[in-house]
Amino acid sequence: MVLLKLFWSFVQIGLFSIGGGYAALPLIQQQVVDIHGWLTMTEFADVITIAEMTPGSISINSATFVGTKIAGMPGAVIATIGCVLPSFVIVLTLAFCYYKYKNLTVVQGALSCLRPAVVSLIANAGLAILLLAVFGGKTFSGQVNPVAIGIILVCLFCLRKWKLSPIQIIAGSGAAGVVIYYLMGIA
Repeated sequence: MVLLKLFWSFVQIGLFSIGGGYAALPLIQQQVVDIHGWLTMTEFADVITIAEMTPGSISINSATFVGTKIAGMPGAVIATIGCVLPSFVIVLTLAFCYYKYKNLTVVQGALSCLRPAVVSLIANAGLAILLLAVFGGKTFSGQVNPVAIGIILVCLFCLRKWKLSPIQIIAGSGAAGVVIYYLMGIA
């Protein structure tokens, strides 16, 4: 039964993840944390961090990690297939339609209207992770984590000033976090 739930949850994520992996984050959070309770919000943030660092799509990597945690190797395979299947069918269909009708004004208008919606989905996911990092929860209440704020500001500065790659930012912030929390005696 859990394999069927995993498959169906990730079919829904794959089906409604318009805009790529980052746009899928609120859907993954809703299915995995809010509806099924398979992960806590902290575990979800850890999965997203690991999924971001590993090659491949965030949603597919997340499906594999969540599937493994819930049902081992069969869960990983089922969740990953569930995540990929809708996208595969949709992309094949859209590619056919796009190349056939790409010069129509209606098609260009529809694509223009989807862009702001995708930006809002990405911003929502980013805000949820920001709140978790800085306040330790889903809201602005709670204790502020000054170390997290410092790491965020340094990362933003490095991104803007030196245009570092995401890999460099992730590796640097991870190393800084290990050193800072080790020196502070927080484990």
